[in-house]
Amino acid sequence: MNKDSGVLKAWEATIRKTQQAKKRANSIFGTMYLTHAEEEDNHDNDKNGSVKPEIYNADKVLPNGDYYTGQWSENFPHGQGKYLWTDGCMYVGEWFRGKTMGRGRFNWPSGATYEGEFKSGYMDGTGMYTASNGDTYRGQWIMNLKHGHGVKYFSTGDCYEGEWRRGLQDGQGRYQWKDGNHYVGEWRNGAIWGKGSFAWVNGNRYDGFWEDGLPKGNGTFKWSDGSFYVGNWSKDPKEQNGTYYPSVLSQDGHLEWDPQEVYADLNECKICPGEKVSILPSQKKLAVWRSSKAGDSARNRRMSVDGRVSVGVERPIDRMQLWGGDGDESCDDGGAKTPTEGVELEEDLMGLHVDDASSHGTPGHQMKLPRKSKRQGETICKGHKNYELMLNLQLGIRHSVGRPAPAASFDLKPSAFDPKEKMWTRFPSEGSKYTPPHQSCEFKWKDYCPVVFRTLRKLFKLDPADYMISICGNDALRELSSPGKSGSFFYLTNDDRYMIKTMKKAEAKVLLRMLPAYYNHVRAFENTLVTKFYGLHCVKLTGPIQKKVRFIIMGNLFCSEYTIHRRFDLKGSSLGRITDKPDSEIDETTILKDLDLKFIFRLQKSWFQEFCRQIDRDCELLEQEGIMDYSLLVGIHFRETSAAGDLIPSGAQTPIGDSDSEGTPHLSRADTDQLLLDPSRWASIKLGVNMPARVERTVRKNDGDQVQLIGEPTGEYYDVILFFGVIDILQDYDISKKLEHAYKSFQYDPTSISAVDPKQYSKRFRDFILRIFAEDT
Repeated sequence: MNKDSGVLKAWEATIRKTQQAKKRANSIFGTMYLTHAEEEDNHDNDKNGSVKPEIYNADKVLPNGDYYTGQWSENFPHGQGKYLWTDGCMYVGEWFRGKTMGRGRFNWPSGATYEGEFKSGYMDGTGMYTASNGDTYRGQWIMNLKHGHGVKYFSTGDCYEGEWRRGLQDGQGRYQWKDGNHYVGEWRNGAIWGKGSFAWVNGNRYDGFWEDGLPKGNGTFKWSDGSFYVGNWSKDPKEQNGTYYPSVLSQDGHLEWDPQEVYADLNECKICPGEKVSILPSQKKLAVWRSSKAGDSARNRRMSVDGRVSVGVERPIDRMQLWGGDGDESCDDGGAKTPTEGVELEEDLMGLHVDDASSHGTPGHQMKLPRKSKRQGETICKGHKNYELMLNLQLGIRHSVGRPAPAASFDLKPSAFDPKEKMWTRFPSEGSKYTPPHQSCEFKWKDYCPVVFRTLRKLFKLDPADYMISICGNDALRELSSPGKSGSFFYLTNDDRYMIKTMKKAEAKVLLRMLPAYYNHVRAFENTLVTKFYGLHCVKLTGPIQKKVRFIIMGNLFCSEYTIHRRFDLKGSSLGRITDKPDSEIDETTILKDLDLKFIFRLQKSWFQEFCRQIDRDCELLEQEGIMDYSLLVGIHFRETSAAGDLIPSGAQTPIGDSDSEGTPHLSRADTDQLLLDPSRWASIKLGVNMPARVERTVRKNDGDQVQLIGEPTGEYYDVILFFGVIDILQDYDISKKLEHAYKSFQYDPTSISAVDPKQYSKRFRDFILRIFAEDT
């Protein structure tokens, strides 16, 4: 009896709570009149033979106290409707199967509002946001962020009109301060950066280059009387130099003027920061009932509209049968609840009801994570056959990076790219005037084009000290277990940031030949996907052997806090492009190939457009340089996995308590929203690095002997973090590759083999990549 009375008290508390929520909603919404949906014969079948869903008006107090009034269909808000959350957030507008979709208005408890277009729960399209502090933005949005053209009026009186990218000013724009000063020109990541003009209300003007909001580089300062100063600008007075040209009117009235005064004046012209939104529309979960009306005949389940278990259920607890009955009761959306149904409601609110973890719409078998693997590589300790070679490499790198050098401009002279531009250094064991004593054998060290690679490291924003510590610190390198197809050996630094590859002389020649074009390309396109090269070196062992070992140092694409669950090396060819390992031997480090791929990669719209542009640019570079046989290396981290190692599709119900047992970071939709909103966090997201995305599962059809390179989409999606880049870009179409092509063409379809001429390879590669990557709609 005590148990029953406790349940009754809980049930009564719930009833009071829902009645209060309804009163609060009525006071905010007022009376609502909706145009009824057009009368249709809902018993007519569509072309697939299924019954058309019924759309009707509903007035609902949901289990957690939220309130919805508007059009409803198949257990979702669908059509026009209003939704009030218990924290005071409110949305009024169009819905599509539980997602805010179309035009609508979202209100925050702080008083902030957004009115405009929504897509899949995000502010996406054209809209106006008014912040609680009075700031107003009108323009384009993508996934809750200002992206495209827009105008922002600040409460301080300032105004910016121009291009935005991922929530910040980026591109061409004009900013006017309330005192009349204004800037017109280029922006980057919310700061004045690039070429532009700043005009003061007193008639003075600066035209030139900027960096992080201040003049930096070549520029001209003009006075209203016609005098001007031309030179190189820097906040460091030692780097400042230029020439003053007086006008006829002023004569030498500005001779005592100090260019540093400009920096003092600009300190008063601050860019107003944007307001941080406390919670985003796409982060708001909707608590709805899945009734037998929607086809769930087993029992009622309270789930959020995106299909996940409501936040209220925090841990697995065995379902308790608090009331008698056979469990067949269903909650009719339009009717009153029976006492038994009311207790089922309270049972759910108390976290006593746990859904099963069956997958929804999974074609075939459940997809699983590959088995975990040990850390890649064998640590090179004393006694290892390559221990002395590692010491030589570390000594050489320390010498190269630590050697004093004049500050180099990004505009390099042609002589810097000369293959003969190399420097030999002798490293005797006892040391010399320029080298330290060491425990390895005597060797010679060569740097190829040192100025170019030093400038590349600067261009890639590598800190020299961090670079040196990663490669030459106290930690040993790790040698990967087996050489690559070319016979090269690979070494990883202990922090996984850099990969070192031994090279053949022919590969080194190819890199040195294409180095000018490569340098100009990576300088022009900061989102390039081609491998980042940081240094080209050679170790020559002295003595009778005279062995030479050439090294290239590259960035490791898979250096991440996320575990890379799947790795693919994709070329767009089919001959031999399948892993020859049995499933039992495939682990997280196995490199899979084209015919192993069972996914289509779906990127958010703006990222997909940038991806298409960059693939075209990168392939054009490689085609012009006569390069072929390169591939796209793709790494996938699955964000939703169960403790048993099953992959959980997007929108499927997440089993309670399941998570990555390895403790790697886990991004929910709310995490992704926050990641995109916070500039300090989304700065880590670049094209091909740490990219939140989705993959759609595909299935290959058995079509006799015909190999289907890309499977058919199944509509089953998984939330992922993607890493990708173009690798192996040092193979030119030399005589050996021409002979390989000719030989294999007699036996196989010429279009299926990897070795084809650069133009044909580029076209086939692009066509394939742009079929397996698509826009996420």
